[in-house]
This record gives sequence, C-alpha cells and structure tokens, in this order.
Amino acid sequence: MIHQGIGTITRSDVMLAMASQGIVIGFNVGVEAAAETLAETEGIDIRQYSIIYKVIEDIDKALKGMLEPVFKDVLVGRAHVLQVFHVKKAAVAGLRVTQGKIVRNATAHLLRGETELHKGPISSLKRFTDDVREVAEGFECGIALEKFNDYAVDDDMEFYQKVKVS
Repeated sequence: MIHQGIGTITRSDVMLAMASQGIVIGFNVGVEAAAETLAETEGIDIRQYSIIYKVIEDIDKALKGMLEPVFKDVLVGRAHVLQVFHVKKAAVAGLRVTQGKIVRNATAHLLRGETELHKGPISSLKRFTDDVREVAEGFECGIALEKFNDYAVDDDMEFYQKVKVS
C-alpha cells in the first residue's frame, strides 16, 4: 500500500497508481470524471467496493495472483436487416454492415426499434455460400443467431466483444 486517504478518488490518485504501477481501491466512494478518464486511457485499474470483506478477499487473491480479470463489452459493429430467409426449420437474416464489422465470436443484440429482442451468440455467419470469420462495413452477409428465429426486415443488430479491462 502506497497511499491511503478519504473522499472521492481523484486524478492524483490515478497518477500515483501510474507511477507505482499499482491499482486504486475505493471503499464506498465515488470517482471523479477526470480520474476515470485518465485511468481508462492509461490502463489503470480502479476497483470500487461497498462490502469490506470483498476488498480483503480480492487483495488476498491479487497477492496470490488469482484475481480474475474484469471484462467489458465493446461495440465492434452495427448492421441492418434487409431480408429474412427461411431455410429448413431456421431463419437467416440478410444484413448490410452499417458500421464497424461483424466478428464471428461477437455477441449479437437484435433491436426492433428501441427494444432489444434478443442477445446471444452468432451460430452462423456467411458471405454468399462461404462461412466467414468477419464481415466489414458496407458488405452484406447472412447471419443466424443461436436460439432465435424471429427476424424482421428493418431490425438492427449491434455486435459486442468482451475486452479485458484489468
């Protein structure tokens, strides 16, 4: 432990963690917006707790090298449903990628208007008849989601990948 104090986690707390290659731990406190932004850009881990034994447990795990990393979902692409195809007992959505890209291992969020109808993994991603790993912006593809068949023309999809934060 290098520093301890009371009150909100500040930019100077994050800069101290940067200099010492450490993490910032907060207990029942907030984080200033500037501190949070700096921590994100510099890759400094800010962990916040409201239960004291969780702090002790995580510090113990960290010292033993067992602390699980934290992941967050990052938007990698968006697409628009142009057409729906019915193949055997399943449905496939014909999409155009409108932003970013679709990556095979991403999690898809199907939106109808502002409502999220489904969230789940991609079971099939094809360009023409070829299975592909990704489809770039501006291209069209066919997609099937696991355990979902209720696509409609003009639905939108967003694709997220888990990225390690700490």
